[in-house]
Amino acid sequence: MERWDLYDQNRKPLNRTIVRGEKKQTGEYHTLVEVWTVNSNGEILVTLRDPRKKDYPDKWENTGGSALAGETSQTAAVRELYEETGIIATEDELILLGTYQEESEFVDIYLLKRDNLIEGIVLQVGETVDAKWITPETLDKMIRNFELALPTGLRFQHVRSEFERLLHLV
Repeated sequence: MERWDLYDQNRKPLNRTIVRGEKKQTGEYHTLVEVWTVNSNGEILVTLRDPRKKDYPDKWENTGGSALAGETSQTAAVRELYEETGIIATEDELILLGTYQEESEFVDIYLLKRDNLIEGIVLQVGETVDAKWITPETLDKMIRNFELALPTGLRFQHVRSEFERLLHLV
């Protein structure tokens, strides 16, 4: 059973948790994380969602998921990255691109610089079925053609300028 910490609209802890699937009250939020992994060629790692997933089956996305109760955002990002790809990272390797506030989530979006062979990616059963490195131009095309899970593309637009700026620094 997955439990999430709850926060108010200012991201102050409410000192309560909720079980995944339970309805949150208006003004209650939980933390989601996303990680954009980029290699030294400037390519972006994307994974294909399992066709059995309820939401956005067979759509490409970056790594992401919900922070579990007691986890920091960075801890959740490191865990999700490992679970979905097998990539081992540390919290201090993550660069915060920004936080996007949705209807009932705070979405912390990170950048990770990592060179991994695609053959070394370990896919999470029930979550991901394929992975590939793509160029930023291909990412734009995938967003336009709705090949990327809709929330992933929308959230990316909110951190795009910071993502592009940091690509030249990392």
